[in-house]
Amino acid sequence: MRTGVFASMDATNRGRVRVERSAKRVRTYLGGRVVADTTRALLVWEVPYYPTYYFPLEDVEESALKRTDTTKHSPSRGDGVVYTVTSGVVEAPEAALAYPESPLEVIRGHVRFEWAAMDAWFEEDEQVYFHPRDPYTRVDILPSSRHVRVEVDGVTVADSRHARILFETGLPARYYLPKTDVRLDLLEHTDTVTHCPYKGSAEYWSVNGHEDLAWSYRTPLPESERVAGLVAFYNEKLDIYLDGELEERPKTKFG
Repeated sequence: MRTGVFASMDATNRGRVRVERSAKRVRTYLGGRVVADTTRALLVWEVPYYPTYYFPLEDVEESALKRTDTTKHSPSRGDGVVYTVTSGVVEAPEAALAYPESPLEVIRGHVRFEWAAMDAWFEEDEQVYFHPRDPYTRVDILPSSRHVRVEVDGVTVADSRHARILFETGLPARYYLPKTDVRLDLLEHTDTVTHCPYKGSAEYWSVNGHEDLAWSYRTPLPESERVAGLVAFYNEKLDIYLDGELEERPKTKFG
């Protein structure tokens, strides 16, 4: 793709939508078949929290897209054409969207697929879950002997000097604690499961009667293996004392 297009990207951003070229090979599967395979994917931040992939139309299987009569309008991206995606075996209704006349020129000639409608996504040869990894998000996990105490409604539910502190770009530090330092009698397992492209799938517990305040990754992704089996708590929703000092509750989308 022409360098000049990307050199002018700052001028083509609309409604806080940011667009960048990814250096990764990206594939998506439906019905056991590859429906799109590209080394020229665009990362498009339609929401502030994470990007989505847009594929050049020429890197999508020719028979994979069936145009529908449905259209969608975006203030930043213009009028969108909706497609049903087919692998020849399985169909995902209205699971792809393109903006052929978008005022954001760089995304013209590209299509994005609804992440959850596809069977699987790969960056290079590694499967990716939930949404694309943001190149500006970093996860660091460090062992710490700092004293971490977690309190809910005045009751201490965890007390540890063996934390692993997870630092993730844009989020408060999370304290992952050994289960032996947690009052497991105050935790009740729930059916909630969430997915993270950096850490994997998390299970949740209600704590002292408050729903889904704690979570853990039994089998995290390789980059986050250091928190396997440890328990973390939402800083936003309870009290955490660090070395005896009460931390201010952060304001985030999880609050």
